[in-house]
Amino acid sequence: MTPDTIMAIGSRALEMALALAAPLLLAALITGVIVGAFQAATSINEMTLSFIPKLLAISLTLAITGPWMLKTLVGYTHELIVSIPGLIN
Repeated sequence: MTPDTIMAIGSRALEMALALAAPLLLAALITGVIVGAFQAATSINEMTLSFIPKLLAISLTLAITGPWMLKTLVGYTHELIVSIPGLIN
């Protein structure tokens, strides 16, 4: 196995991790900004107020994008396992 192959596998793994984490992180970010703007407008300084909306947004996003995430991860894993014999040579 050459260093180029290892770098390609590592790069693809990082791309996959970013693609799978992006929807959840974006949902948490957007919800946090909206709740933060609401807190600033109403002068409510409760730190735990944003927890429940973020939890609900992430749960909803996971329910919507979960099948796609699972299909993508299984496809990548299958591709990686099938390529093992070619990597050994």
